[in-house]
Amino acid sequence: MNKIPNRQVICEVLSEHAREDRDIVVLCSDSRGSASLAPFFKEFPQQSVEVGIAEQDLVGIAAGLAKGGKKPWAASPASFITTRSYEQCKVDCAYSDTNVKLIGISGGVSYGALGMSHHSAQDIAAMSAIPNMRVYLPSDRFQTRKLVEALLQDEKCAYLRTGRNPVEDVYSEDNCPFEMDKATWLREGTDAAVIACGEMVGPARQAAALLEKEGISVTVQDMYCVKPLDTAAILKAAEHARAIVTVEEHSPFGGLGSMVAQTVSANNPKKVVNLALPDAPVVTGNSKEVFDHYGLNAEGIAAAVRSALQ
Repeated sequence: MNKIPNRQVICEVLSEHAREDRDIVVLCSDSRGSASLAPFFKEFPQQSVEVGIAEQDLVGIAAGLAKGGKKPWAASPASFITTRSYEQCKVDCAYSDTNVKLIGISGGVSYGALGMSHHSAQDIAAMSAIPNMRVYLPSDRFQTRKLVEALLQDEKCAYLRTGRNPVEDVYSEDNCPFEMDKATWLREGTDAAVIACGEMVGPARQAAALLEKEGISVTVQDMYCVKPLDTAAILKAAEHARAIVTVEEHSPFGGLGSMVAQTVSANNPKKVVNLALPDAPVVTGNSKEVFDHYGLNAEGIAAAVRSALQ
């Protein structure tokens, strides 16, 4: 089982590039520990900014640094950077077209027992609604590395959400296909399609393996790029599928499921089932316990596919 969380990989990649590029700056809002960015702050004190618990300042300062030619990466809990700093994300980053990369750490229900105040089940919808803002949810440590390296090569703002805990590897160091803003196909099937993002990609792949034993052929797509959405991949998956199931660690409103349903209904109407967190404060527990409770696991996804095909 992998023991390296995606947030640690972000720190490793930024550190590797910061040794050669002194314009890379990392900012935190009293979150360098939970963001796994303490090693960056220690090695690059002149390229680090700690603003304390002041998320609006975090994003505003990052935008100012970007306008001065720096390449800022601002990290804060996803539950706070996408709510307390929403105006700054909208105006200072997206509207002002600044090169700020926003890292939402401990996304979804990663904070477990801390409850709804620390959960981010609205961030996909909120950040995707901002014009000029890109939204990414990498599925494992290998894809996280590829994504951060790609984001370091452009000068457009983006929001990257990552969880708190290590997740099972979807890819490997030698086999991690990646194309910027294009979904990754894990399997191609003929009966149904499962489209997932973030930590739900691993369980989606496991569900397809369970269904294959029953003679059900399932396409699995890793839609790490929620915005811009790879609509061409969605429509290709929908061509032969009798039903589509989307899976996300998010509210049932305005997230990946809503986007996929909108795309499919406008072009190739067929059944779309959205598996997501409920429209209510979630039960108390760690991520696995919460996922198991709501069927956001391999068995739950497989059951949803069976039901959709009936």
